[in-house]
Amino acid sequence: MSGLPFDDATVRRARAIAQTKPPADSDPRVEALVNDLIGRVADKWTMIVLEVLSEHEELRFTQLSRQVAGISQKMLTQTLRQMERDGMVTRTVHAVVPPRVDYRLTELGLSLGAAFCGVWIWAEENLGRVETARETFDRTSR
Repeated sequence: MSGLPFDDATVRRARAIAQTKPPADSDPRVEALVNDLIGRVADKWTMIVLEVLSEHEELRFTQLSRQVAGISQKMLTQTLRQMERDGMVTRTVHAVVPPRVDYRLTELGLSLGAAFCGVWIWAEENLGRVETARETFDRTSR
């Protein structure tokens, strides 16, 4: 269907959801969760960790830190803890020396990644328009 990193069924579902108008009387708890999640995943580390774990299924902490270029150990730890708290990742500690900790996306984490498929669709469809707008702005705002 396209060069998107999602299967065709996920892309079709994302397009259908994007064309559906949200109800006017939505549950305020749902709205609060959406706002909270957008704030969290708008932070680039959560989205990158989500993408890396979806590609590799399960990774040790050190493997994950190598795959997420530029992230500090502290930031990776904070990001993973928040993702675990939200139910997006599972953390498995193995009783070995040295300790080994593995991270894996849960169904919830996988479904969140699929939900952001719409952003990829939008970016693919509008890349040229955004680049043109940026070039025009940069040229005229000097």
